[in-house]
This record gives sequence, C-alpha cells and structure tokens, in this order.
Amino acid sequence: MRITRVARPDGPAFGVVRDEYVVLVDGHPFGELSLTNQVAPLEKVRLLAPIIPSKILCVGKNYADHAAELGSDVPAEPLIFSKPATAVVGPGDEIRLPVLSELVHHEAELAVVIGRLTRKVSPAEARGAVLGYTCANDVTARDLQQRDGQWTRAKGFDTFCPLGPWIETELDPSGGLRVRAIVNGEVRQHGCTADLIFDIPTIISYCAAFTTLLPGDLILTGTPSGVGPILPGDTVTIDIEGIGTLSNPAVADTK
Repeated sequence: MRITRVARPDGPAFGVVRDEYVVLVDGHPFGELSLTNQVAPLEKVRLLAPIIPSKILCVGKNYADHAAELGSDVPAEPLIFSKPATAVVGPGDEIRLPVLSELVHHEAELAVVIGRLTRKVSPAEARGAVLGYTCANDVTARDLQQRDGQWTRAKGFDTFCPLGPWIETELDPSGGLRVRAIVNGEVRQHGCTADLIFDIPTIISYCAAFTTLLPGDLILTGTPSGVGPILPGDTVTIDIEGIGTLSNPAVADTK
C-alpha cells in the first residue's frame, strides 16, 4: 500500500495511491483506514510530505564508502543525530539554501516510518514496529557541520528534510534497494541498502533503547558516497527502488 498526504481546501488529508489515482481515506495510517468515494487523478493533486513526525532520528556514516569520503572511520555502533520536524517539506517544495552557509550538500536516504509506540525492543521485535518506508534527503550545511563540531545547526534548517512521495508499506529493504541522488539529471549518489553497516532492525532497537518511538516518527538510515553541493536553480531527485522519486528545486534564501 502507498499511503500519501494531499493538500485540500479544508486541510491536509491522507490517501492511498491506486494506479494513477489517489483515493482519500477516513482515519489515519496508524489505525483502521477506510477508503472513501473521493478519487482524484494523481497528477491533479498536490502531494505533501507523507507524515509530520514528532521527531526525526538519523544515522550518520552508515555506509562505509560515505565514511571514507568524509575521512572518517566506520563507527563501532550507530551514530545517531536528529533533525527538527520543522525541517520537513514535501515533493516539489523548495529547498532553501541559507545565507549562513556556503556549502549545502544533498544526502539520499531511505527513511523508516514507525508504525506503533516502540520502546526497548530487540532487533527481531523491531521489525514489527515499521509502518513503511519513504524517500528522504538529509540536506546538510557541510561547512557549518565542520565548523560547529556537532551537527544540530547544519542539519536543522527549515526545508532540510524533504520527504515523499508516499509511504510504501509493502517493501523489504533487507535484500538490497537501489538508492540514488540525481541533480539536474546527473546521478551523483548510487548505493544499495544491502551495504548498510547497521541494518534497520538493529537501528530501531538501538534508538528505542534510549527514546520512545511514536507512530509517525522517522529514522533516516544513512547515505551512500557521492554527496555533493546543491546550488540555486538545481533540482535534486532522490530515487529509491520500490518507492519512487522525490524531487525538489533549490533556491537561495535571501533572509
């Protein structure tokens, strides 16, 4: 099932993508969903970020090739940082490049959407906590990351977490999914989830050991090598096998 969120005159609504149509639903993704008779062509609706989480946890350096390109060793355990929910934007929304940074990078990532309250679970138990998966771009002000010595500011600007286009609930990343970042038609990143240093059940278990995960929370699982700059006028597309594509234009933020 592909669960999406769409803009409507009376406010956002959840829907299910069926072929080239969106069927609106009663309820929400964390309970019973009931299809309505409200149907619209996919090309005619504005897709929003499929979820607004209470928190976004991210795994740093979870691909060996990306750790190497940063000149870092592979972590002995998952390296966790966070992004604020205010960083979230949806498909087609602008990535605003802040005046405080001169070097903003794209980072293509598979994002896990948590489906139920989860706390202190084993990796085996963690598999049942997943609602589904979506595409994410962990946009990063690389110069600020290097300057600050910690990552909160560099990762946390508004618009620095594009998500979408929907949540795919019938997907198994353990066999290896292609993860790509494409800028203006040029493939910059090309990785595979089979190369994750820490797999998804391990990451969920690790995070749930120190914080309660709530329905709708996100875990970004890391980015492969090939991260690079985003400039005003660029279009950045995150393409993940089995999910689809997420595209966002980049613009200079003048404030």
